[in-house]
Amino acid sequence: MIATARQVCLLLLLLGLHACSSGDAAVPKPIEPDENSIAYVCHMALPEHEGPKGQAFMRGKDQPIWFASASEAFVFLETEVFQPSDLRVLYVNDMSQGSWEHPAAGAWIDIHKAVFVLGSSQITAMGDKEAVPFASQEAAAGFVKKFGGHIADFAAAAAAMAVERPSAPKGT
Repeated sequence: MIATARQVCLLLLLLGLHACSSGDAAVPKPIEPDENSIAYVCHMALPEHEGPKGQAFMRGKDQPIWFASASEAFVFLETEVFQPSDLRVLYVNDMSQGSWEHPAAGAWIDIHKAVFVLGSSQITAMGDKEAVPFASQEAAAGFVKKFGGHIADFAAAAAAMAVERPSAPKGT
C-alpha cells in the first residue's frame, strides 16, 4: 500500500513537472505578412522583398518577429536567440509553392524541417546569398535544375549561412 501511494505521488509529481515544462505547448500557426510586417534585421516592409520570408514566434509574444529572407532567419537563430527555449517555432516559406516574387499564402514550414538550396542564382532583395527553403527533397532538386546550387539540410544550411566573425589577433 505504501509503495503504491509513493508511486502515485511520484507519477503526479512527474505529470506536474511535465505540465510546467511544456508551458504553452500549442505551437502557433503561421500568419501571412502584410504592409505592417516589418523585417527585424533590415527594418523594411516585407512586401518590398521577393523570395522566401520567415517568422519567429517567441515565448510570451502573440505576434511573430518577421524576416525579409530565410538568410535573415538563420542570422537571428545564430545571434539573437540566447535562450533556445524562448523560441517556440520559426517558419520559412516553402518555395515549391507560389513564385519567387510572391511565395504562396499558407506555404510555411518549420525551418528545422525544411530542405534548403544553397548557392543558387537566386539572391535576396538586398543582394545577399539565400538559403532557399523547401518542404521536400524533390522540390529542392527541381529548383537546383533550374537555378543551380546544392541541397542541404537545416544543420548544413545553418553552418553555411553562419555570420562571419573576425578572428582574434595573433598573440592574444
